[in-house]
Amino acid sequence: MAGHSKWATTKHKKAVIDAKRGKLFAKLVKNIEVSARTGGGDPDGNPTLYDAMQKARKNSVPADNIERARKRGSGEEAGGAEWQTILYEGYAPGGVAMLVECLTDNRNRAASDVRTAVNRNGGNMGDAGSVSYLFARKGVVIVPKEKTTEDDVTLAVVEAGGEEIRDRGEYFEVVSEPGDLVDVRTAVQEAGIEYDSADTNWVPSVEVPLDAETAEKVLRVVDALEDADDVQNVFTNADFPAEVLAEQ
Repeated sequence: MAGHSKWATTKHKKAVIDAKRGKLFAKLVKNIEVSARTGGGDPDGNPTLYDAMQKARKNSVPADNIERARKRGSGEEAGGAEWQTILYEGYAPGGVAMLVECLTDNRNRAASDVRTAVNRNGGNMGDAGSVSYLFARKGVVIVPKEKTTEDDVTLAVVEAGGEEIRDRGEYFEVVSEPGDLVDVRTAVQEAGIEYDSADTNWVPSVEVPLDAETAEKVLRVVDALEDADDVQNVFTNADFPAEVLAEQ
């Protein structure tokens, strides 16, 4: 029975991983579709689409899925939805500020799912403007550490508009103004440095350090939100302890 129990546990974990991968794929594909609709279906002339497709490839989204999403967004293929971007604000346990970015074709469903995820996990929804003033819209390029150094990254991006390089443990986070994002990403590429993603994100002006217990509670809220189909991104001003992140 011990062997059966171990297999049942392994099978459950695999199902969870597969489900999360499926949700991630769906979100990345949706982002491609919206980027193509907004700026055109040619990634060479639409940097946002280029970055959306690159991020999908880095996360092993099948090439056929990427191409179909691009065609739906550009109108080359029928079936695209009317996606709307909505930003919700609120608090996680410990007074941690949260911005929840949704991309949805059903505002009521998105609002209900976000509210349920927050309220059931010890958080509170806020009014528009209640926490957004704690964040700034920034360009963010994620560079894995394996094959580069902070000095190399700094040298590559300083003339392109890179404002700050943050050490996030396994990767560097290169922060810029949104309008400099493409220049910074291009500079990284031209320096021969691999990068995982280039996005426009909400970056907190000040981070709140958390103890392990509060960090676990905040992560439960974030996980619940990220499980919602309409939620694209969750941004917080939490500074999570390294040991808690290592267990994720």
